[in-house]
Amino acid sequence: MTEKGGKIRDNRLIMFIFVLVLFNLQACKCSELELLASMKASLNDPLGSLRDWNPSRALCEWSGLVCDGSSHVAKIELSGKNLSGRIPESSFQLPYVKSIDLSSNQLFGEIPSNLSSCLSLQYLNLSNNNFTGPLPQGPSPFLETLDLSNNMLSGKIPENIGFFSGLKVLDFGGNVLVGSIPKSITNMSQLEYLTLASNQFSGEIPPELGLMKNLKWIYLGYNNFSGGIPEEIGELANLYHVDLVYNNLTGEIPSSLGNLTSLQYLFLYLNKLSGPVPSSIFGLKKLKSLDLSDNFLSGEIPELVGQLQNLEILHLFSNNFTGKIPTSLTSLPRLQILQLWSNQFSGEIPRDLGKFNNLTILDLSTNKLTGKIPKHLCYPGHLFKLILFSNSLEGEIPESLSICKTLQRLRLQNNKLTGHLSPEFTKLPLVYFLDVSGNNLNSSISDRNWDMPALQMLNLARNKLYGSLPDSFGTQKLENLDLSGNGFSGEIPPSFGKFSELMELKLSANKLTGKIPDELCSCQKLVSLDLSHNQFSGQIPSSLSQMPVLGQLDLSVNELSGEIPQNLGQIQSLVQVNVSFNHLYGSIPSTGAFLAINSSAVAGNTLLCGGDETSGLPPCKGAYKARVWWYFLTSLLVLVLAAAAMIFVFIRRRRKELVMNRVGSKDGTWELQFFDSKASKSITMEDISSSRTEENFISRRSYRGSSTINNMQFLAKIVSNINHSSYWIQTSELGNLHHPNIVRLLAAAACMSEKHGILIYEYIEEGKELCEAIRGMGWERRLKVAIGIARALKYLHCCCSPGVIVGDDLSSHNIIIDHRDEPCLRLRLPHSKRSSSHLAPAEMVESKDIYGFGLILMELLTGRSPADDEFGVHESIIEWARYCYSDCHLDAWVDSPIKPDAVIYRTKIVATMSLALDCTADNPAARPTATAAVKALDAFVRSNSCGLKLCSNV
Repeated sequence: MTEKGGKIRDNRLIMFIFVLVLFNLQACKCSELELLASMKASLNDPLGSLRDWNPSRALCEWSGLVCDGSSHVAKIELSGKNLSGRIPESSFQLPYVKSIDLSSNQLFGEIPSNLSSCLSLQYLNLSNNNFTGPLPQGPSPFLETLDLSNNMLSGKIPENIGFFSGLKVLDFGGNVLVGSIPKSITNMSQLEYLTLASNQFSGEIPPELGLMKNLKWIYLGYNNFSGGIPEEIGELANLYHVDLVYNNLTGEIPSSLGNLTSLQYLFLYLNKLSGPVPSSIFGLKKLKSLDLSDNFLSGEIPELVGQLQNLEILHLFSNNFTGKIPTSLTSLPRLQILQLWSNQFSGEIPRDLGKFNNLTILDLSTNKLTGKIPKHLCYPGHLFKLILFSNSLEGEIPESLSICKTLQRLRLQNNKLTGHLSPEFTKLPLVYFLDVSGNNLNSSISDRNWDMPALQMLNLARNKLYGSLPDSFGTQKLENLDLSGNGFSGEIPPSFGKFSELMELKLSANKLTGKIPDELCSCQKLVSLDLSHNQFSGQIPSSLSQMPVLGQLDLSVNELSGEIPQNLGQIQSLVQVNVSFNHLYGSIPSTGAFLAINSSAVAGNTLLCGGDETSGLPPCKGAYKARVWWYFLTSLLVLVLAAAAMIFVFIRRRRKELVMNRVGSKDGTWELQFFDSKASKSITMEDISSSRTEENFISRRSYRGSSTINNMQFLAKIVSNINHSSYWIQTSELGNLHHPNIVRLLAAAACMSEKHGILIYEYIEEGKELCEAIRGMGWERRLKVAIGIARALKYLHCCCSPGVIVGDDLSSHNIIIDHRDEPCLRLRLPHSKRSSSHLAPAEMVESKDIYGFGLILMELLTGRSPADDEFGVHESIIEWARYCYSDCHLDAWVDSPIKPDAVIYRTKIVATMSLALDCTADNPAARPTATAAVKALDAFVRSNSCGLKLCSNV
């Protein structure tokens, strides 16, 4: 652009501003009192935040208003007040207002078009509302901060966006904006922070961004940008944060990024970048976090990486890197998280890795690494996650890991490790997930004194372990136990019945003998039991029918005899059973999982009879001898019947599936998918459509409905701008979630002709949002809520495959409290708006859920929302809470309804705040896992007192 052209443009802008000044003087004839009264009249105020906006009081005494020295309104601060309605144009006619913050409310409609008439305005924050329509047009040359993030604004960025020439902060993230970035954005020569993330922008990133020399922060992630990364970005000397994640960027990383000497954070993951990492990147000595994961990058990582002495996080996973892991990584003193998994690294792990680092998480899995596990990985004593599976590592597990008391998650499966588990290794106090399956471990484990109180998942399968099974593993929390594919002998210890939390038990392919102990029926949470390919004898215990949630039962290839207990067919949860190749006789149960059992599941028991044609068994007619004779007469037809049975079962199961239906209604043609059998028999598309009346609406996008068949209640949530293919994948994932603290998704519907759908949730009778229900709760009720939320997160993170990330949905508005004080988390679809974290690797974003959980704990303890703006000199609830906690002013921060409980539960309340602060730690790696949070909160319930030490160990 020529100097002459620039002057012409500036002159035109000055003239335009002059005209606006004259217009503003004419428009502002109304008094401030009249303008604010008009604003109040336009808003719905359920919390009474504006109750003192009364003409009888001075303006400067009204809540949410701040006056200047001349008693004129200078600031409007109404963030997080649950206000709804439309913003009137009068809001932008206040002649002296400099700051307006209406963020985190339920405001809707379009943003008033007269924004530019408010010439005194310097700060405008309308984020986290439900605004629709286009972006506001300029000019507003004195506006310095414009935050419209997390709304539903649509359309393109207007070409005259450059008229906001005084902006320093621009945030349009979390909307549904389209198009490309206009070049006129470069007119914002003062801009320091640019956020356009989580929209639907496309096209190339304009190289003209290189002209905006004041930029410190660029966040363009979660869009559809294509093309290469502009080299001109490397000319922005003040940049310290660059985030271009989850786009379709191609080509190589420009070497010019190495000129960004102030850069601290570089995030380019989930793109299609290729080629090697430029050597200049390794000269960015202020770099703290480098994430290039999930691309097509290749080549070797040079030893130059050792120059990044301030590096704390290095993510290079899911690429095509080759060569050895650089030895110079061992010299990075601040390195906490190193994730290089799913590449083609080869050779040995650097011998001194961990010795001079500060490792907390190390994941080198799914590579081609050889040699031994280094002995210094836990040297500083902070390592809590070590993941090395699917390599070719050999040798014994180093003794240093056996004394690594901080370890919580250890995955070494599918290597070539030998030796044994040392006595110290089986006493690690914090390990909750241990998987060393698929190795060559060769020892007995029953002679160990197992003392692993946190252990929940133990997998020793496919090794060469032998001897009897241990009576205990030193934990009451074991949920998954897999000892299959070894050489264990002897009987199942009756003490296995004490594993009250056990959900999966796999003992198959061993040499176990004796009877199946009746004590197993005490495992009331057991879902899957696999005792196949052993030498068990005696009868199948009828006590197995007392297991209320048993879903899979495999007793095949043993020496079991007698009749199959008829009450096994009465287990409603049992869907898969296999008793083949035993010595069973008599009739099989005629109910439940045996009703249409496959012939392969009962084969090899020559004297069994009954079932329908799918079982391949003869009918039970006449005396026992007649049944035997019938078996021999039909033995020649077994193969034919088995084949027919497989086809029949396949067709039958296909018919029984909850298939997607295409139905018509008054609103058009819809596709309807149920995830709950009861709902599929009760709710119709007509019910969903006809319930969509004004009196049933709970919010602008949610309404209550009922079935005309049996009056089954449901909650319908309208979603817009869906992609039909991804919509059904995402709804299926949510529909398969089953947990008492997660609201069930019963069904999903999608309009064939338009891009919107409806989610059908179970209706929580007498349910209230946590932010509302909390007011009347004492300490014990609040603790119950905290435990329920933590258990829901643990289920989503640890029990779902792949793990489910809640993201921004984790707030007190999306947690429903039922009449029993049980919290129920309502999940929304993982779309680009507000929930982009669903798309990132789970290991990277679980900590975001924990951060949100920490904020909820603070709200439960203090009664104050993170959106509140009254924290004195402190900028946030976290900063305020840290101050209060450190000075032990319990009465200063505990919520009024639980102050009477503080005398009895003071230590627990303080310890819970300690946990909340841990969850909101600045370093994501320092935050506890959901499992650790459950453990800490459960301890508060079990104990009469709880010191701070408990929470400091999470």
